Amino acid sequence: MKILDRYILTQFIKTFLSVFIVLMFILILQAIWLYIKDIAGKDIDTVTILKFMMYTIPVIVPLALPLSILLASIMVFGNMAENYEFAAMKSNGISLQRAMRSLTIVIFSLGITSFVFANTVIPWGNLKQRNLRRNIAKVKPAMAISKGSFNQLGDINIKVADKTGDVGQYLTDVIIHKKNPKRSGNFTTIKSATGELKSSLKSDIIQLVLEDGNYYEDLFVTDNKKRASSPFLRTEFDTYTLNVDVSELNDVDMDNESVTDDHQMLKINELKTQIDSFSSDYNENLKVYHSNQHEKWSPGGLDDTISKYLDSTETTEPIFERLTVYDQRRTVDGASNKVKQQQAALVTRGKQLQRERVRLNKYEIEIHKKYVLGVACIILFFIGAPLGAIIRKGGMGLPLVVATIFFLSYHFIGIFAEKAAAEGAFPAWIGAWMSTAIIFPIGIFLTYRATTDQGFFDLGGAINGLMDRFKKKPKSVATIS
Repeated sequence: MKILDRYILTQFIKTFLSVFIVLMFILILQAIWLYIKDIAGKDIDTVTILKFMMYTIPVIVPLALPLSILLASIMVFGNMAENYEFAAMKSNGISLQRAMRSLTIVIFSLGITSFVFANTVIPWGNLKQRNLRRNIAKVKPAMAISKGSFNQLGDINIKVADKTGDVGQYLTDVIIHKKNPKRSGNFTTIKSATGELKSSLKSDIIQLVLEDGNYYEDLFVTDNKKRASSPFLRTEFDTYTLNVDVSELNDVDMDNESVTDDHQMLKINELKTQIDSFSSDYNENLKVYHSNQHEKWSPGGLDDTISKYLDSTETTEPIFERLTVYDQRRTVDGASNKVKQQQAALVTRGKQLQRERVRLNKYEIEIHKKYVLGVACIILFFIGAPLGAIIRKGGMGLPLVVATIFFLSYHFIGIFAEKAAAEGAFPAWIGAWMSTAIIFPIGIFLTYRATTDQGFFDLGGAINGLMDRFKKKPKSVATIS
């Protein structure tokens, strides 16, 4: 490897790793902030939080990796152009393509590695993170009694207006709805002015000592006449102690994986298997639905009021005219009700089929997204490198702004295209590749402009040509010979 290749490669790798680590750190913090409601107040141990962060790393790589490549390439080549290193290379007959050769091999290798990563590690990260979030959300320790809203703990729902004390043990305006183990529903209501948590906040038993309140319980009676009056039992109390067992809620297996078939958790071969299964089920459901509709609206499916007149061959009078007035009214009402039922069934069935199509499209899009990540890394490099040479500015100022604008445009186009494709606006492969197809000609354009020593836009010639059209032409002077 020549000294120039080693120098450019060293500069790029150092810049890329620095940018990638910073972006990963920012995105991990953003993920923790996004799911803070699932983590805060759950008494989660440090190991579980570290696991959550570890599982989050593969999930955010599709965001951090392309942006890091784009920003690092702009910074490295912009810094070299700013320090006239490209001018020195060109004076020695070294073109921009020659300077990019070593990095091109590295970027293509990184693109292939990105595909393998997207097909193996990212599905694993989505599987682990999604299930860990579900398990964390199930944890309801004693300290999870929040003020201003109902909190389900065991067989009670509790709401407090305020919590005070060092650990929030003093409660104000307590309302409790308690379930009856023998009857379904809440038949017991407890209200108290104040309350106190006497037990340890980490205990499996929550002990509530309520003061100055009332106890209401609906009475169950077998007589329907007495039941209409809604009798209930009311008891006033000065002190009432309530013990709630939350051991089952606290005993949550954080390693449990109950969701394993989401499209983001599967590899390409698994996605293809699911797509074949969904397509087969979708087509079979359509056949069954068409068959059922045919049977419902066939003559054999009509009610007895009409069918008993169908076999009559004594007259050619229309069937409806043969019916009695009572049967005519009954038939019209039955047909009207049947049409309304079918309309409602069609709406429901249409929504169900739409959900199945959306699910099928998401699985197809996910297959293409695994290839898109590697291709996007390569294209963004061929945007960033010539763009850095054009703007001739290194550091974290202007390159960061330019890279952010390009990447956000690419990312938002991808999000909107995938959503539209999932809804069926256009084929799934178009939705997955649209953003990459849009930036591809930009990469070619910028590479051409940089290698020919031109700026980003050269409007001078076009403007001068346009102005020449409006200039007055000098009058020709006739000469007499």
